[in-house]
Amino acid sequence: MSDISEEQWKKTLTSIMEELEDLQYTKTLECLEKIPKGQKSSTPREKMPGKIIEHYGLLVSISEIDKAMDYIPRRDPKIQDLLRPFVDELRNEQEIKNQGKKRKREQDGKEVLREDQPKILNQQESSQPDKERNIPFWKSIWDVKLSGILETDVIVGKVVKKSELRTYKNGYKNFFYLAVADKKASVKVMVYGKKRFQQIKEGSSYLFRKLIIDEYGVKVIESSKVAETSPVDVPEELEMEGQKLIYPESPMYSIKEAKLSADKTDVTVEGTITEIDPVTKTKVKGERKLTKKQRFQLKDETDSIEIVMWRDATEQCKGLSVGDVVKVTNMKINEYFGKISLNSTGNTRIEKVQSVSIQKGPIEIIGIIKATQKETQLEANFNDNLQTFVVASRLLAKTLNFKIKGDIKKSLIDKIPISADAEIQGNQITKITAA
Repeated sequence: MSDISEEQWKKTLTSIMEELEDLQYTKTLECLEKIPKGQKSSTPREKMPGKIIEHYGLLVSISEIDKAMDYIPRRDPKIQDLLRPFVDELRNEQEIKNQGKKRKREQDGKEVLREDQPKILNQQESSQPDKERNIPFWKSIWDVKLSGILETDVIVGKVVKKSELRTYKNGYKNFFYLAVADKKASVKVMVYGKKRFQQIKEGSSYLFRKLIIDEYGVKVIESSKVAETSPVDVPEELEMEGQKLIYPESPMYSIKEAKLSADKTDVTVEGTITEIDPVTKTKVKGERKLTKKQRFQLKDETDSIEIVMWRDATEQCKGLSVGDVVKVTNMKINEYFGKISLNSTGNTRIEKVQSVSIQKGPIEIIGIIKATQKETQLEANFNDNLQTFVVASRLLAKTLNFKIKGDIKKSLIDKIPISADAEIQGNQITKITAA
């Protein structure tokens, strides 16, 4: 419990309100965004201190009035002499709490943040413990989430995640999202413009100025200023929290549960890859160019299902192998003529949970599906199972002593059946030696 007297603070706040000129009073109310506009206009000045404490609480109201006096500005002794005892006491209480949290961190290895903890604007506080920043009107992300942001405020943070570039349905405006974090909190920021998409890099730290905030959140608009700055240290848990701001994770389902769900339901599933098809291109209604598409089969202890990745999402399949255990988030149920599959969305992400181990042994190649100068897909018997494998064509050519030119598929068919010793990871033949 705080030792600050709410009654004494209310009296002092009343005196501060009385000292403000009309324009200063109006600007102060503009800073207090939690108070509805109707109450700002209908509440007499002498009653306003009660409204401020009602909407912000005792401790946060002290912090907000301190920042408002910086903004309007009123740093003269007449105001500051009234305000300083409460600000100093609030800082003392925060230091005591911080010491307690530091001891707790030393005990359990992680920091605990209270949602109701106020924050005093301190221009010497830094997101990096080893560097100081002296930025006028610097506002921590914790403050932004607590009380909003003014055009004069500055936030500094690391871009822990960046979305793809998106376009409004009318096709005239590009935008994207950033998850920006400092050492205390993370926030989702909407950014307009293709040029800024190219400039702002994931993993770099930036100073953001002249931001706006509305009912949809914090925004970087054309007049906003974005400047790269020295690295900001962000705790691992806030890195993860920030990533989920951009790509929130849909509920986890078993594959059996997913297949029983309604069409278009968003799901997350986890399982073992049992089969992977190559990337193909197909005609999609409403799109002029052929669209990239890649399928793979996923199995868990309850059932199996076909996963279909579309467009740029196919890039996430690179490096996957049969036998890998993966978590596939934000997929959408697709029912087509009674067949149920999972289609990728703009928020789909594939996370490799466990990589398949390398296997060694004799292999017999008995069929060729497709052969290009880059890779060959083939049917082979391995461990008494007929499976589809992929191998680099140059590796196969070196082993079987033929040149990669002309009809590669025919050259291979003329040689089968082919017996060899191989190292296999998933469905990829990484090494092969003629038996």
